Amino acid sequence: MPDNFYDKVEDKSIVLKEAKRFGFCKTGLKIEEDKAPLQVDVVILATEYKGDEKLKNIFSSTTLQKRIIGSPTSTVPLYRNAHKALMGKSPKRVAIAGAGVSGLIACKYVSEKGFHPIVFEAQSEVGGVWTHTVETTKLQTPRSSYQFSDFPWPSSVQEKFPHHSQVLNYIQSYAHHFDLLRFIKFSTRVIGIEFDGASNEEMGSWSTLWSGNDEPFNHRGRWICSVEDTLKHTREVYQVEFVILCVGRFSGVPNIPDFPPNKGREVFDGKVIHSMDYSAMEDAKAAEFIKGKRITVVGLQKSALDIARWMFSKFVESYIRWKLPLKKYKMIPKHDFSQDISSCLISTVPSNFYDKVEEESIILRKSPKFSFCKDGVMIDGGNESLKTDLVILATGYRGDQQLKNIFKSPTFQKYIQGSLNTTVQLYRGCIHPRIPQLAVIGYSESLSNLYTSEIRCRWLMHVLEGNVKLPSIKEMECDALQWEKYMKRYTAQYYRRSCMAAVHIWYNDQLLRDMGFNPKRKKNFFDELFQAYGPSDYANLSG
Repeated sequence: MPDNFYDKVEDKSIVLKEAKRFGFCKTGLKIEEDKAPLQVDVVILATEYKGDEKLKNIFSSTTLQKRIIGSPTSTVPLYRNAHKALMGKSPKRVAIAGAGVSGLIACKYVSEKGFHPIVFEAQSEVGGVWTHTVETTKLQTPRSSYQFSDFPWPSSVQEKFPHHSQVLNYIQSYAHHFDLLRFIKFSTRVIGIEFDGASNEEMGSWSTLWSGNDEPFNHRGRWICSVEDTLKHTREVYQVEFVILCVGRFSGVPNIPDFPPNKGREVFDGKVIHSMDYSAMEDAKAAEFIKGKRITVVGLQKSALDIARWMFSKFVESYIRWKLPLKKYKMIPKHDFSQDISSCLISTVPSNFYDKVEEESIILRKSPKFSFCKDGVMIDGGNESLKTDLVILATGYRGDQQLKNIFKSPTFQKYIQGSLNTTVQLYRGCIHPRIPQLAVIGYSESLSNLYTSEIRCRWLMHVLEGNVKLPSIKEMECDALQWEKYMKRYTAQYYRRSCMAAVHIWYNDQLLRDMGFNPKRKKNFFDELFQAYGPSDYANLSG
């Protein structure tokens, strides 16, 4: 409404009349039901336009004129049909959460198949966990096993276990080579996704087909993705037809141990941080942060080793698992090597780690539990505290919690998290049977997460294109349950890691058969028996 409009009405500069019809007379306008005419000098007709008539007049053929204009009780039928056809040809939008290794692979295959990927990355660069590491971090997997099937390592990298900077450069080169950066929205964090389509009650009644109709793109359903710009702190909403979560297990929500009353960090006079925060520091800042301090690193696996070697200080861990001087330092684990392999718990030791142990720059203590005291850390079974100024908790992450937090629906949160006694039940490691139009890539582990994610993305593209039809919800749930039984049998207390290290070849064969490919990738019978499988064996998959 223009400014002061009703002020002009009040002072009768503007006179309002409501009528369905009007007519002209000698002195002005004759308003329906008014006895006296409205005297005017100028009449301006603000009565819109006849767009259909304009469309009709373009045609010289009376037949086409009749068809294009329709009737007084209908719209232009050509417009409706054209609009419908246009919408049918629009590329399906696929949201991808995360631009780490899995997210980049997903983006590449989604774009190659003609879909429209939208990648949301909270950081300012691609690379995922490789963007924040300590100076000594190296690749845990041999270089030959950790590579893209269609993008080999550059010849300049000869190390068997490349330095983290080389790994990051390799991943970034992949993104540039396949022109993936144009699809990525950097410094954009996914704060929640919500399914807009069938109600919870209706989805709960889906007892047979995934998404209700076994289709990856249901015309009734879409995902509403809420994201936040981490620099401007502004929020946006995107509507997409499919979501791929590539959030991984090794970032996001830190795993902070619980402590009995008066034995937690609140009683400690020093500082306590998680390895996530320490790894995020630049090398110079990290060195300054620990300078002159007595430091205890609490945890297990790779991040704890890297940090301990980097700062030459004290180290508390639950278990250490390598063929090294374990007996000498009373660090022999309570389980066998096969469980380490099956649980993806194998780590490489940083250079000169045990040299630093020999000279007591690093002191090892084996204990399943610890607690805080005023001046340091108490080890279970010990009478004296380890005096320290700084405790770094290299205690891992709550990948299940991070996955749960993405969903706004309590129903989906319950589905995706499961319980303390179950894994995240994903069919083929990708699809939750009861969450429509969504896949998870990179959550479960293998000895080479990169090419496991790649073959999963290829399989998922076959699902999106309709070339792979999923079984019933019940069959998918039974399949996921069988996988969980295997996890509990071979990985014991580590089953929630969903590691497939011991059967990754069998797993790849399963996906290949789904896609209609021959799982035997070697050139001859003897190679099939005696040569190890790697990413290059899957480079020539077509389709």
